[in-house]
Amino acid sequence: MVCESWKAKLDTYLDGEVPEKEMRTFDAHVRNCPSCSADALARVQMKRAIQVAGKRFTPSAEFRKQMQQSIAPKRQRSFRLGWMLAPAAAVILVVGSLTSAYLGIRSGRDLASRDHVYSEIADLHVATLASSSPVDVISTDRHTVKPWFQGKIPFAFNLPELQDSGFSLLGGRMTYLDQTPGAHLIYDVRKHHISVFVFQEGSLPASLDRKSLLPKKLPFNMETWSQGGLRYFVIGDASAADIDSLAKLFKAAS
Repeated sequence: MVCESWKAKLDTYLDGEVPEKEMRTFDAHVRNCPSCSADALARVQMKRAIQVAGKRFTPSAEFRKQMQQSIAPKRQRSFRLGWMLAPAAAVILVVGSLTSAYLGIRSGRDLASRDHVYSEIADLHVATLASSSPVDVISTDRHTVKPWFQGKIPFAFNLPELQDSGFSLLGGRMTYLDQTPGAHLIYDVRKHHISVFVFQEGSLPASLDRKSLLPKKLPFNMETWSQGGLRYFVIGDASAADIDSLAKLFKAAS
């Protein structure tokens, strides 16, 4: 009964809609309460399963084309001289409008795709914090953690030297983003957990590393960049300065 008030807000917490101050309190509670941790993990897994199921059946390009043709208004033939002498300005206006509409739709789709990636990364981070076994390989030694991923993911990456940096490595685990395998490393700094995700760049949307495109409602600080054909994400409730410092260590190591 003690946790009923916390569990009532779990969905709001997982959606990142809790105020920042309350979010930190919620993070601490979830990390220390086995019941709420298990409940949070179950809800995140259900959310991811629903998202995957929703993408299982995607209309093909040919199907979309047929539907568009079926609902498009039929052209009426006319041999009147007035239609044949329509001003060129009208044609230019129509072409310009169609081009703008197309670019707007494409931009909207790109933005939705980027937001989906950020949301998935945040979900993976929260699910790990809520898990009773956050890592599959437990070690503070990068020379132990890095080889563990060999043969499990289709790429290699380097881990930074952390001496005198204030960061400590807890371990790592395999993870998936839209069914794409990747590496998930977990670091600590001043009692804050930070997740570092590494995926192959080709399977993700472009322009992810532009800070102006990061969702403002994201409940964590995040850095993301592309390097050597790989896409890196550093995310956590630590300060923006700490996130940036760990990101720089990875950039130097790569």
